Amino acid sequence: MKEILLTCAISLFVMIPHVESKPDRKSLLNSDPDVIYLEEIVDPPIKLNVVKEGPVFSDKEGKHRLGYLKADQVVILEGMTDKVYRVRGQGTRNGIAGWVAPWAFSHGEEDFVIKLKELYDRQIAVNEIIANGQLAIGMTLDEVSQSRGKPTKTSHRRNSKGDAGTWEFIDYKDIKHYITRIEPVSGQAYRQLSHVTREETGKTTIEFTNNLVTAIEESENNGPGNVRIIVPPLVFRW
Repeated sequence: MKEILLTCAISLFVMIPHVESKPDRKSLLNSDPDVIYLEEIVDPPIKLNVVKEGPVFSDKEGKHRLGYLKADQVVILEGMTDKVYRVRGQGTRNGIAGWVAPWAFSHGEEDFVIKLKELYDRQIAVNEIIANGQLAIGMTLDEVSQSRGKPTKTSHRRNSKGDAGTWEFIDYKDIKHYITRIEPVSGQAYRQLSHVTREETGKTTIEFTNNLVTAIEESENNGPGNVRIIVPPLVFRW
C-alpha cells in the first residue's frame, strides 16, 4: 500500500480519543463529501465570535435563507466546507442554525483561519481513506477502527513518550470447493458445495503512540497459509 501521511494542527484542535462512532454521523458524511461535522473531531467545541450580522441559509450553496444571525454573540461551529460554516446561535428573532459566510466571524487564536482550513483538508482526506478501507500514518485509533474494524490482535505498553502499542489486522480470502454429483433420476451431473476454506492472504500491523498511528507494516502471504474449514449450509435433495 502506498504510504499516506496525515498532519493536524494540534496547537489549536484536540482530537477526541477512541470512542464508538455513531451510525448517523457516517451517513451524514457520506451524504455530502464536501462537508465535515466537528462534533466528533474536536473537543471542546470550537466557538466563534459573531462580529457582523449575517444571513443564515439552510443549504451550503446559499439558495434558501432562513434568517439572520445576530451580532455580538458566541456561537458553536458545528460543521464546515472550504467556503462556509455551519453554526448554531441566536438569530435576530429566535434561535437559528444553518450556513453562514466566514466574514461574519472572528476568533482570538492566531492564524485561526489557516489552522481551521488545515483541519478541514485533513478530515476530507481521512474520510476518503476510510471510505476505501485504507490506513495512513497520522490517523487516530478511532479513524483506524472506522476504516478496518476491530483489530485481530492488540498490544499496549507505556514508555517515556506515553501510551504506545500495536494493532494487527489479518486479511482472509474465502475459497469455495465443489464436488460433482449425479442426479439419480435424470442422470445429470451437478456441482454441490463441499466446503469453504478460509486462507490468510495478508497482515497489516500499525504502531501507535498516544492515539496516533506512527508506522504501518504490511505483509502478503504467497503460500497456502493457515486454512480454516467452514461447514457449508446443509443441502437437502428430495
